[in-house]
Amino acid sequence: MAAVRVRQHVNPLGKKYQTPASPVDWEKIYAKPNQPLHLDIGCAKGLFLLNIAKIEPNWNFLGLEIREPLVVEANKLRSELGLTNLHYLFCNVNNSLHSLLSSLLPGSLQRVTIQFPDPWFKTRHAKRRVVQPELVADLANYLAVGSVVFLQSDMEFVAVEMRDRFAAHPAFDKIGAGEWLAKNPLPVPTEREIGTQKKGEPVYRALFERVRSTD
Repeated sequence: MAAVRVRQHVNPLGKKYQTPASPVDWEKIYAKPNQPLHLDIGCAKGLFLLNIAKIEPNWNFLGLEIREPLVVEANKLRSELGLTNLHYLFCNVNNSLHSLLSSLLPGSLQRVTIQFPDPWFKTRHAKRRVVQPELVADLANYLAVGSVVFLQSDMEFVAVEMRDRFAAHPAFDKIGAGEWLAKNPLPVPTEREIGTQKKGEPVYRALFERVRSTD
């Protein structure tokens, strides 16, 4: 993939990113639109999805990313490789999730990953972090019962915040007895995960299942 110069951090509250994405015509972007969907929120260059799409042809994969040049390059590479179960979209997920997922067939969204999101260290920037309570509620509305959400970060405070926000919603049950998962349950790691582990630094992981709400 050619090098693309992009800003490392994009403020999702900026004016440029306040227009929600348009609804998706799933039949136009996937050869088999009825397959289960894996949604990767904040997919960056999209290499994680590219690699998993190759080995799981019976799934469809959708990567969402706020840095548009990365999306353009990722879709170009996907087309060159002829992958018909993979697509990338430029959007601000915090105001676009409903419009994107509202046209999905019920039960098709079965896996969500949010991996190493921008940490936005300063307290006054906390609203810029991707996992807000509203995002959790939107995912609860569209995820099929029995589906999973996988979270990971190399920043413990980010991982704790993400984990606690999903744990606070009655639609989700945390999987595993320990505080964090010891291993990634997916068959493909991200570049950031590989780099972090090579440095001998910890990765904080949590897995949640979408269960029937008790209310």
